[in-house]
Amino acid sequence: MNDSRFATRSELIGILVLAVFLVVILPLCLDVFRLNLVAKYLTYAFVALGLVICWGYGGILSLGQGVFFGLGGYCMAMFLKLEASSVENTKIQSTPGIPDFMDWNQITALPFFWKPFHSLTFTIAAVILVPGIFALIIGAAMFKRRVGGTYFAIITQAVAAILTILIVGQQGYTGGINGMTDLRTLKGWDIRPDHAKVVLYFFEVGLLFGCIFIAQFVRHSKLGRILVAMRDQEDRVRFSGYSVANFKIFAFCIAAIFAAIGGAMFALNVGFMSPSFVGIVPSIEMVIYTAVGGRLSILGAVYGTILVNFAKTSLSESFPELWLFGLGGLFIAVVLAFPNGLAGIWGDYVQPRVSKLIGTRKAKPGWTDNSVADGAPAE
Repeated sequence: MNDSRFATRSELIGILVLAVFLVVILPLCLDVFRLNLVAKYLTYAFVALGLVICWGYGGILSLGQGVFFGLGGYCMAMFLKLEASSVENTKIQSTPGIPDFMDWNQITALPFFWKPFHSLTFTIAAVILVPGIFALIIGAAMFKRRVGGTYFAIITQAVAAILTILIVGQQGYTGGINGMTDLRTLKGWDIRPDHAKVVLYFFEVGLLFGCIFIAQFVRHSKLGRILVAMRDQEDRVRFSGYSVANFKIFAFCIAAIFAAIGGAMFALNVGFMSPSFVGIVPSIEMVIYTAVGGRLSILGAVYGTILVNFAKTSLSESFPELWLFGLGGLFIAVVLAFPNGLAGIWGDYVQPRVSKLIGTRKAKPGWTDNSVADGAPAE
């Protein structure tokens, strides 16, 4: 078995190809507007990466990842909104120094839970800890009682719906249906000009590869092997003395933290955050990104996210009323014809031919030459 603690040879090549694609090819071929669109797409790739660990390896289908994407996004948006709501910038308000939507709702003082978000250090910690702790609470409540499968997926959908209603209903504290808009600066640095968008793009790509490396490490560690075994034979893992609930909680928390990082980068890149990215529909779309790329492939999740969002942008510009039908059809087609997504197409049809051409041995299905590491049960 050609495996290592971090990645196989073919995986390292795949990571290098993705790095060249994101760091060299796209910046050279796209203008700033399109490059910023790709940056927006990549914020969803963080969610897809988490779902590969949670759903692909752990067998835990979460239909509420928009919750954690939104929590991370709102934490970052709160910091940016406070910076944009200085006394000088809000002197025309009846209460200067607070966000505009609070002034519109007759709130005369900054709420106590907003005050710590004046600190960037606290904000970064909150982006990680708030979604992580929330996922820990949900996971402990569900997995300790052996709630899983379809029931867990439905519960995560319910949580997404509840949080959306809560955000919309508390308009004076969250901005309501409009969300938090007019986010301008990060510690005095204007994030709106083109050069700032380019810097944020490369910073986001760096964070994405950091998450890819973490996912690779988890997958090739003993923990990753236990997650795969737990997905395929949960009772055997339990009878072997492992706490299945704790492993599920860990996978769910990792997925939540990855999604929150994506949400924080979304707020920075797009300049606003709203409840439309928190609910059931965006959460299901995030699952589709993972399914299209391949729920057993870390790199496939990134490519799938880019592909689906590029198709969404292209088709919605020409046929806005038909896009949702196209998205549903795409998901059905992937499930029926290509259950392993783009990674499966690569492994089944492309990689064997490439290997034959370069004179190497025929590769096994998947983007790696180790089917057990990719999540397939050992034979």
